[in-house]
Amino acid sequence: MRHRDEKITMLGRELELLMGERQTLLQVVGASAALIASLDSSLLPAGAVKSADLVASRINALPDETLRDALAAVHAEIEEEERAVST
Repeated sequence: MRHRDEKITMLGRELELLMGERQTLLQVVGASAALIASLDSSLLPAGAVKSADLVASRINALPDETLRDALAAVHAEIEEEERAVST
C-alpha cells in the first residue's frame, strides 16, 4: 500500500509540474499571438518575416479553445476578424 501511495504522490507532483509548464507555454503563445497580430509585416526586416510567418502559422494551427486560453493567460484580446494571424 505504501508503494502505491508513493506512486500517487509522484504522479500528483508530475501533474503539477506539467500544469505549471502548460500555463507558461500558454502565456508565451498568448503574448506571441498578440504581438504577431499587431505587426505590420511590410515594416519588418527581411530576416524577421520568415520567423514571424512561422509563429503565425503555428498560432493559426492551434485549436480555438487553446488560443482563447493562451490569450486569457496574458489578458490579451484579438478581434474576431483578426483570428487568422498573418504576416
